[in-house]
Formats: sequence, structure tokens, C-alpha cells
Amino acid sequence: MGIFSALMGNAGQVNEEQLINQYGQLLIEDEKIEMGFKLIRDVFIFTNKRLILVEKQGITGSKIEYKSIAYKAISRFSVETAGTFDLEAELKIWVSSEENPSIIKQFTKSVNVYDVQKVLAYYVL
Repeated sequence: MGIFSALMGNAGQVNEEQLINQYGQLLIEDEKIEMGFKLIRDVFIFTNKRLILVEKQGITGSKIEYKSIAYKAISRFSVETAGTFDLEAELKIWVSSEENPSIIKQFTKSVNVYDVQKVLAYYVL
């Protein structure tokens, strides 16, 4: 992921081994990481059981919030591909019956948003 994309808030895919090394203690028995993405300091991880959002807070990033969203709580989602002049693709996720998306993430063109959509579709539908 390029520094320009990172500064713009776009996510790039993270190696599964790296995610396991850093966040393996969050996983329960028989839970495995399907794919994960990193923004500048934040990470979101798709497992076979839930979506985990890792949000670093404060100037130093030493305070970390871990959010777990069960796939059954996701009511709908949308994926918007990058256009010719658009630098990023976008993922929107609605949790329960919320009117506005609860989660909005942007991806660089290097991320295959169809893979992201496939993981969500597999576990949500």
C-alpha cells in the first residue's frame, strides 16, 4: 500500500500470517482469519465467525478498541468499485436495522473488492 493511499484513508490487504501474529489472541477456538485490511492505524479482519474492527485511538495509538460484529447482525452491505477517475473502492455495512451504514471503509485499487464482497456474502447470506 502506497503512503499516499494510506494518508488518504484507503485500506490495503494485510498478510494472514501477520494478522495472526498481531491479533491471534482475539480468536476463539475453530475461528480462522479469511482476510484483513489495514488503514493507517486501524485494521478490520474478516474471520469465519465475525468481523473484527481494530481501532487505535489517541496520538500514540496505545489505546485500542476491538469491535466484534457477528455476521448475523449485518442486515445489508454494498460494495462500490473504483471508477476511471476514482482512486478507491468503498464498502458499506449496515448493522441490524440502522438507517445509515454503521461501517464505511475505502480500499485502494489494488484490493479486489469482489473478494471482499464474496466473503461477506458467504457469511451474511
